[in-house]
Amino acid sequence: MTVSATGPSAAPHVPVLLDEVIDALAIAPGETHVDGTFGAGGYSRAMLARGAHVFAFDRDPDAIRDGAALVAESEGALILVPERFSRMADALAERGISAVDGVTLDIGVSSMQFDRAERGFSFQADGPLDMRMEQSGQSAADFLNTADETEIADIIYTLGEEPKSRRIARAIVAARPITRTGELAQIVRRATGYKPHDKKDPATRTFQAIRIHLNRELGELEDGLAAAERALKPGGRLAVVTFHSLEDRIVKRFLRDRSGAAPQGSRHLPGMPVKGPEPSFEAVGKAVRPGEAELARNPRARSATLRVARRTAAPAREDAA
Repeated sequence: MTVSATGPSAAPHVPVLLDEVIDALAIAPGETHVDGTFGAGGYSRAMLARGAHVFAFDRDPDAIRDGAALVAESEGALILVPERFSRMADALAERGISAVDGVTLDIGVSSMQFDRAERGFSFQADGPLDMRMEQSGQSAADFLNTADETEIADIIYTLGEEPKSRRIARAIVAARPITRTGELAQIVRRATGYKPHDKKDPATRTFQAIRIHLNRELGELEDGLAAAERALKPGGRLAVVTFHSLEDRIVKRFLRDRSGAAPQGSRHLPGMPVKGPEPSFEAVGKAVRPGEAELARNPRARSATLRVARRTAAPAREDAA
């Protein structure tokens, strides 16, 4: 059963690089694909329209709930899995699926999460300081109101690449308790000397860092790539869309390592290359970035990067998640 990619029940947000991702997957009718980041269902809908059977993962209960209509429309071709994508290989095996033809990962916060003020991912509209993708566990307010200044500063510096992290952390601790996104944004702006005419709001980097930390996003990406290696059949394709350098470096490093392009050293002869494991992936084309038309339609796409690779017949690495 194929599903139309347009119409009144279409996803409210068109994913970044949608056409490029679907073309890269080269879906044939009847294939089984994984949408590791279901979100509002844009990638899944396009996969279904190509005749694929789709297992769509999302750890956000709202995404699973809101996807029920698309499940019904697909007449059994779409199965929603309320799990982190890092568990895809195990979750598929539990459902009797030993290997799939494609895996797609769209890393980071979804537009659906970002646009809902009550989720606390953005300071564009004031809301509770939450940021939890799974809507359980420690919230952003919990973290910022209990962590010590050094930990907060280190996270903002490392995950937000913010050079004024110490100053921001000091201001956060002095202002506690903090409960609203608007409060945190104002604290960051004052601490960094932000002026309304400045090009970029410095709160962006701090919000990014806290969100990545709370949701273990970089660790999930690393584990998810290894899980995709286990789940893909020989010839299967992996498509990953990232939105900032921290994510893209992880994907680039993984594919370089798994394709055999990373230099190997010997402990006996440090300067001499040694034969490593057989490559489990081969790169497909170069990194793809949005064109002018997409950027005009969706400014959030400006930092997106798509990398695609094809699974070889080599076994998955033993250290794979």
